[in-house]
Amino acid sequence: MTQTELKLLCQQTCEIINTVGDFLRDELGKVSNQQIETKSLNSLVSYVDKTAEEMLVEQLSAALPNSVFLTEEETIEQQKGEFRWIIDPLDGTTNFLHQIPVFSISVALQQNEETILGVVLEVNRNECFSAFKNGGAFLNDQPIKVKANDNLSDALIATGFPYYDFEREEAYFKLFRKLIHDTRGIRRLGSAAVDLCYVACGRFDAYFEYSLNSWDVAAGALIVQEAGGHVFDFSGVNEFLFGKEIVAVNDGLKKEFMELIQSHF
Repeated sequence: MTQTELKLLCQQTCEIINTVGDFLRDELGKVSNQQIETKSLNSLVSYVDKTAEEMLVEQLSAALPNSVFLTEEETIEQQKGEFRWIIDPLDGTTNFLHQIPVFSISVALQQNEETILGVVLEVNRNECFSAFKNGGAFLNDQPIKVKANDNLSDALIATGFPYYDFEREEAYFKLFRKLIHDTRGIRRLGSAAVDLCYVACGRFDAYFEYSLNSWDVAAGALIVQEAGGHVFDFSGVNEFLFGKEIVAVNDGLKKEFMELIQSHF
């Protein structure tokens, strides 16, 4: 796929995601307790997630015929192919159901298992983050870059609390305690895709979390990279997409932050 084709497809993807974002806004506050399912411990889903995913699949299939899908709610057969979309139709479902205003739609496209396009819409603020390979990163069509900061004491850090995988809880909270003392603060928003995009645009200096899935991070990770940031797993290698752990950090804090991660995990 050429850069021109990729840029056009990225624009189309933004338009599609904005349409689905309108649907999410319309459904906010309408889901009853009887319409909420528990997939696993603390993992919730409703008709909103499933309908949003079906809308995305239908429109993305039309935008890129013969593409296949990896989706959180599995409303379509999960396949591998040259072009594969990785979709989270509602990242932050618990926030959405409790009407807490941080949730997003995350869509990434892979070509031969390499991520080449990523779009994340933070629905409440109507902020559309996007990137395509070697094309830079954008927020509502304006270029974005990671923050130029090399002082941990000036850094604002994002994380996500473990909600079902507690095997590394002790190491996690030791690092959490260290960062409380040595940084400007820690935030937990409840949407990994948004956390990554906030690193990309300089609102956060770094982000780390474990027990994640590919649809949580695929789009946001590319956006961070195209914004000049770095993305790794906890061991410092490029296995974050399916390795269930991720670190995103600006260039100035890369070495110090990775040393902190590795000293605890």
